[in-house]
Amino acid sequence: MPELPEVENARQVVERALDREIASIDDTDEFVCRPHGPGEIDHALKGGRLTVAHRRGKTMWCDTVTADGDEGPHLGIHLGMGGRIFVTGPSGDAESLYAGGDPHVGGMPKKAGERPDKPEWDRFRMTFADGGELRLFDKRRLGRVRLEPDLDALGPDAAEITRDEFRARVGKGTAPLKARLLDQSVLSGVGNLLADETLWEARMSPSRPAGELTVAELDALRTTLRKATRSAIKKGGVHTGEVIPHRAKDETCPRCGAPMERGTVGGRTTWWCSAEQAE
Repeated sequence: MPELPEVENARQVVERALDREIASIDDTDEFVCRPHGPGEIDHALKGGRLTVAHRRGKTMWCDTVTADGDEGPHLGIHLGMGGRIFVTGPSGDAESLYAGGDPHVGGMPKKAGERPDKPEWDRFRMTFADGGELRLFDKRRLGRVRLEPDLDALGPDAAEITRDEFRARVGKGTAPLKARLLDQSVLSGVGNLLADETLWEARMSPSRPAGELTVAELDALRTTLRKATRSAIKKGGVHTGEVIPHRAKDETCPRCGAPMERGTVGGRTTWWCSAEQAE
């Protein structure tokens, strides 16, 4: 599932769609666009523009203005399990971009500039007056596009959370440390791979009760999380983490050579170094 770095890369692609007049919207997929009926999003946004692309954790949304220049509804875009965002330049040429989700999703282009070879997996399409498009390409059909998305349940963004917020939100309770990092109401954006990478880099056990961490350990963990997140954004996704290729049977820690161990923490499959991350 796309995590914060993939969604941030997708948000950066959506920025290529800003300030372009919306000519029409294909919102006929009633599952992806629920609870809206066909034509409802088109009616709300046609003639207007996307003005700002935001992200908190794994959630992305855009500010809009109407054709009259008034403030329009927010447009929420969620990538689901494997959604990708495509934005093309004027007349649809020379500027084909994609981001978010698994880069090896079936039907994806083999070369830069090509469009997906499965156009039936375009679940939402926004066409601009200049001939370009924004498309949600989603093989599994688990993405979501809706007006006025609810953000109230999300904690602070994992890449932006302050030191004091991190201490107060993460460093309490008896839940395993990894479970606290994965709780989107505590901080938003950390998924399974980013949590494993962060805890491995920090040399911390995923099973350790979060409330047992000292202030110094919490500060160090926050620094490590921000570093791992920035690296993943720069390199194209959480799959680029140093320990990620070693999350497999018979693999060893790339840092010390000890066997990697596998278990379930917070309901998720978890890998850790048997030597450096022992409880």
